[in-house]
Amino acid sequence: MRLVFAGTPDTALPSLRALLDSPRHDVVAVVTRPDAPSGRGRKVHPSPVAELAEEAGIEVLRPPKAGDPAFLERLRRIGPDACPVVAYGALLPQSALDVPRHGWINLHFSILPAWRGAAPVQHAVLHGDEITGASTFQIVKELDAGPVYGVVTEKIRATDTSGGLLARLAESGAELLAATLDGIEDGTLAARPQPAEGVSLAPKINVEDARIDWTAPAMRADRLIRACTPAPGAWTEFRGQRIKLGPVRPAPDAPALAPGRISAAKDSVLVGTATHPVELGEVQPQGKRLMTAGEWARGVRPTDEDRLV
Repeated sequence: MRLVFAGTPDTALPSLRALLDSPRHDVVAVVTRPDAPSGRGRKVHPSPVAELAEEAGIEVLRPPKAGDPAFLERLRRIGPDACPVVAYGALLPQSALDVPRHGWINLHFSILPAWRGAAPVQHAVLHGDEITGASTFQIVKELDAGPVYGVVTEKIRATDTSGGLLARLAESGAELLAATLDGIEDGTLAARPQPAEGVSLAPKINVEDARIDWTAPAMRADRLIRACTPAPGAWTEFRGQRIKLGPVRPAPDAPALAPGRISAAKDSVLVGTATHPVELGEVQPQGKRLMTAGEWARGVRPTDEDRLV
């Protein structure tokens, strides 16, 4: 089939590569978000999808909005059979959805109808799900509510961060997306409506959501930190300064500590919660480099009066 691929971040790259390598499909253009500042210098860079497309010699479309008349006219002239989508990052109006004859086929990183929205993997980790996955579905006007073509599943490991889990799903999801497009082309695959039961929403997790509550159980702190790694980054305050924390290790056998209290030893740094302590992993004080918890503790020398809050 003649395809126009829509996507923006690194997460979309396995799918784009799979379709570029497919002998059955021809990716003639990509749609991606406009170039944006990134990195420490905040220089303007093309998206990862744009960079890969340019390397492959494919036309890159960067509409400010998917309803932009010039973009819609160009899309109609290209005449795609289908538009596969992976983490494009913008809403698609009906005028765009109507262009390809097989519609826009989205790869979404959850088992729909669970975790519709912008942050499905983060919410799966945060809420302690044991199994997650990826779904391909036909995009409709309602958010992530279209009929589903196929699903793959993935076990969530006890130490998974949202970044690590998403990387695995991006690879298995790429195979699912390619197989879905093969089935659509063959006429052997039909989408089925999502069940009305089991709908849950996964809104974007912002910086304020990522603050650790040490008065909550250790399990909650562990899940929140893993869900917010690498972005937006879980954080707490020490002596009035914000610090980011990497994944922690629950320490149920350690002596009890008051919520937020720090116990620094030679080989570990423990922090109290509402249940049992957790052992800190990596710490990044505001304006400084990422370091081990031991390095941080040796530098700040926490006292009995100090707390993480």
